[in-house]
Amino acid sequence: MNLLALPRYERLGSSSRVRFYQYYPALRERGFAIQDAPLLSDAYVRRLYAGLPVDAGDVLAAYLRRLSFLLRARDFDLLWVEKEILPWLPAWAEVLLAQRPYVVDYDDAAFHRYDLHRNGLVRGLLGKKIDRVMRNACLVVAGNEYLKERALAAGAKRVEILPSVVDADLYTPTLARDSGFTVGWIGAPVTAPYLEAVRPALEMLANGGQAEVRLVGAGKAINWENPSVRILPWEEETEVQNIQQFDVGIMPLPDEPFERGKCGYKLIQYMACGLPVVASPVGVNRQIVEHGVNGFLASNPDEWRAALACLRDNPALCRQMGQAGREKFKAQFSLQVTAPKLAALLGSAMGEAGA
Repeated sequence: MNLLALPRYERLGSSSRVRFYQYYPALRERGFAIQDAPLLSDAYVRRLYAGLPVDAGDVLAAYLRRLSFLLRARDFDLLWVEKEILPWLPAWAEVLLAQRPYVVDYDDAAFHRYDLHRNGLVRGLLGKKIDRVMRNACLVVAGNEYLKERALAAGAKRVEILPSVVDADLYTPTLARDSGFTVGWIGAPVTAPYLEAVRPALEMLANGGQAEVRLVGAGKAINWENPSVRILPWEEETEVQNIQQFDVGIMPLPDEPFERGKCGYKLIQYMACGLPVVASPVGVNRQIVEHGVNGFLASNPDEWRAALACLRDNPALCRQMGQAGREKFKAQFSLQVTAPKLAALLGSAMGEAGA
């Protein structure tokens, strides 16, 4: 079973790491021969996170590399694509590949980057691009119901939900946390601005030493002058260790179209480490968080303050909710659960394509 994997990024890109790379060992164990052909390099992602301008030469070289792989598409039984083959270009690449079966994967509302773009020309040229990509795929793998509904509306032949997950053997609870109460967030500079909505609640807890706030991966996007708010660098090798030092994990989101398509990955990371969570009731967060069981849903600053203060003042409740979250994670959101499902989906797509 020859599979050409076309993730958007190399390993530093979180979506590709979560939706593609972590599955490679399990797929290879099940007989898949995988040729990996990411589009954008780790150097590109580092520049993006640092707020530096895109290197046009780098991007052009990336597109040419991808085109060289597409010329060999007939050597493979199936193409496995993250979102689209050539971003910001019309769907001609995917249309040409309609002669070659492909599976396309979505962990966010990539279609809204086009159909809700502020530039009318982009909306006109690309607003229906992702719909066309979905429609021509032999299978659309969607991270949640919001993405599945869009694929069905686009006329996709087959749509299956596969949530974003982490490895239960790597993400584990620990009792060796620092003293005090720590509220934690993990992410990237591009999502760090979401924290501004909960800044009053976080700074209220941080003032007077009632809690420490740790923001992992926020980079220069956050510049809060508070000694109890720590900005920590993100590294793949230390992300689990950083989360294990939290007492609660948070995921604020605005209730906007693009955010409704997110897959709640932060929440899964926190729950896998046995932490209670507090999140905005947006999109899939409402399915992942069982209010009062494994965490709290908070819609406004008062609810955020109340939820975090409640957890700070009730260590036993933190433990209870963390255990409930860990159990839900193991049952629904672990790599051990989803890897066999993905292998079966890709295998059936190959079978249908060859029939």
